[in-house]
Amino acid sequence: MGKTVVGPQTVHVDLANGCNTNCTTCWDHSPLLTTPRPTAWKRKLFDLERFRALAADLAGMQSVESVILSGMGDPFVHPGIYDIIAECKRYGWHVTILTNALLADPDRVAALGVDAMLVSVNGVSPASYTAFHPNLRASDFARLEWLLTRWRQLGVAVKHVQVINRDTAAELVDMVHFAARHGARQVTFKLASLGNGTEACAITEAQRVELREQLVPAARAAAAELGVVTNLEVFAQQLTAGGLATTPIEEVGCFMGWHYARITVEGALLYCCAATLQVGHLDWGPFSEQWFGAAWEALRASLRAGQYAPACRQCGKFNQNVKLAAKVRERFGMAVYASLTGRSAGQASDNVEGRNGTAGHRLG
Repeated sequence: MGKTVVGPQTVHVDLANGCNTNCTTCWDHSPLLTTPRPTAWKRKLFDLERFRALAADLAGMQSVESVILSGMGDPFVHPGIYDIIAECKRYGWHVTILTNALLADPDRVAALGVDAMLVSVNGVSPASYTAFHPNLRASDFARLEWLLTRWRQLGVAVKHVQVINRDTAAELVDMVHFAARHGARQVTFKLASLGNGTEACAITEAQRVELREQLVPAARAAAAELGVVTNLEVFAQQLTAGGLATTPIEEVGCFMGWHYARITVEGALLYCCAATLQVGHLDWGPFSEQWFGAAWEALRASLRAGQYAPACRQCGKFNQNVKLAAKVRERFGMAVYASLTGRSAGQASDNVEGRNGTAGHRLG
């Protein structure tokens, strides 16, 4: 693959570092962190005028189709979030909001035409929900269920994210039933990416075995019966990584650098969702120029050669990489796919066959 000539399709913008919850798995707000974030950092918000300038720059690239609004905290902490949503819709972008939902006004979300609410649920009973979010109560779980019901009534597409750790692992099958009950468009299961003290809430090896051998097959059967779209085939791959790794990234490859970018509250430009893979900053010039610049191209070349960073072992975009890998193989063939992942065609083919072709299946 030569020099990048097309802009990203999806841009992910963090609006707030602060959060109303303290998920045990969170690298920024977990009570388990050995090195907590400072209060000043948690108070930072993405400046509204800076967002408007960024949006105009992105629109000028004529490649952006969708915007994800989230945060190192929760985007609804930002007092101007509804103005930001309106700005995105003014450009005709598909808008997804990644949130725990508790601070959202469901009717305003619907009225602004938000395309998808990607709700971080993490537990489908008051007990698991409050274990995962220690500062919340059973009443917060009841509000979450009310919000999901209200968005269903309003016709807003809602997708569930279920992060699996020691407190939520046992509910894998129940999570499928919960999604069916609330009309979720899909459920994305993710093995928790842990570090800096949050390892304390990792699944046990006994839970890993139970998930792999019993709960995933049972959840897949329930999903098929109830018509719930999931990524359980990809989640099963995550369970094979072992230890604190959550993705066998070498078997799939990374394609995010041609498709996606993330921008932090402070204006740092990230290659993917990993905060350690910074490739620029809005203070250094327009996003549209830096996307084609030397830092981005150097990291693209490194990953294309199969030289993965430590953060890649906990890839937060593994689902997307699986989908993009399948598209590359289908459109360009195994030889091109292999060249983009630092392997020979034979090695790439062996890995795909070893997974029984699961990466090529339609994922929700």
